[in-house]
Amino acid sequence: MPAAAPSARHGNTARPPFPKDKVRHMAWDRGTLRVLDQRELPLREVYLRCRTHEEVAAAIRDMALRGAPLIGCAAAYGVALAGANLARAPRSSWKTRLDAACRVLLDSRPTAVNLRYGVERLRTRARALLQEGAGAARLAAELKREADAFTEEDLECCRTMADLGAALLKKNSTIMTHCNAGALATAGLGTAVGVIRRAYQLGKVRHVYPCETRPYLQGSRLTLWELMQDGIPSTLITDNMAAHIMKTERIDAVIVGSDRIAANADVANKIGTYGLAILAKHHGIPFYVVAPSTTVDLRVKSGVSIPIEERSTREVVEIYGRSIAPLGARARHPAFDVTPHELVTAIVTEKGVVRPADGDRLKRVLAA
Repeated sequence: MPAAAPSARHGNTARPPFPKDKVRHMAWDRGTLRVLDQRELPLREVYLRCRTHEEVAAAIRDMALRGAPLIGCAAAYGVALAGANLARAPRSSWKTRLDAACRVLLDSRPTAVNLRYGVERLRTRARALLQEGAGAARLAAELKREADAFTEEDLECCRTMADLGAALLKKNSTIMTHCNAGALATAGLGTAVGVIRRAYQLGKVRHVYPCETRPYLQGSRLTLWELMQDGIPSTLITDNMAAHIMKTERIDAVIVGSDRIAANADVANKIGTYGLAILAKHHGIPFYVVAPSTTVDLRVKSGVSIPIEERSTREVVEIYGRSIAPLGARARHPAFDVTPHELVTAIVTEKGVVRPADGDRLKRVLAA
């Protein structure tokens, strides 16, 4: 749970609840990026208005918005904001300023590779426009259009992955999931939760057990909130209940998202995923990973080389700013862990299902 209150400089404004059929968690609004502050959920629905790339980077770094696909989309809009703000600077400094903005965004969080894809795609477009001699107005418009396209592609990816993943499940399945890989983590339906949503529509989901996902509680605060909004039967469990529930209940599949997938199909995801995969293997439960192709990083040979973000001790020893550990206590907070591909039953991407989950099959599916 967040240790600090949202930054006032973003200009917080409370808004009415979302329509049930669409989580309006990020939108371009009159030259600014308006994002739902996920740190406030489920108690309040509060929006931040980001006017600069620095504010977008702060929202990503401070986890006001999170989820690998959504981070990529937000970062793309961050570059678009940097482009829109160039009009007040000398043209000779535009390239330098854009490169500096991209570095700020790239440094906001290290593990989710989608962030790099979003930034690099917009940087490539910006450089092409500068070479063409584009003026400030055209540069701003074209970069915003490119960020829109990147976001729309994520929407379509989510729809496709939902269909492909739902096809893997049998009727009346009981599902376990971890962290939040829902609409709040993407521009669309979600990755893992998108599959659950689609499968529920098809009558394939009987019940869902989301793990609370300590220390940031994305499962209890966000995933359960989304499932309840959709009317999907669900029961929250603490992370350390997973083994017991697998043993005593009929769990038909574990479905999770991912922040980065290595070339050999090792999977980095929210801390606790590796343990769930081991438990699923022991109990003979299929373990599915759902992520767009932009989550795959072929430059990283295996999960050993994936950078694991270490976050603040405060997020472990405090909840809502109140201490839950002795004063001065030390704590570790690796935000992610890596699940070896041998423990993964299948990886679902918008380009197809990687089954078995190994490097050769992954490359073939991505190339198809």
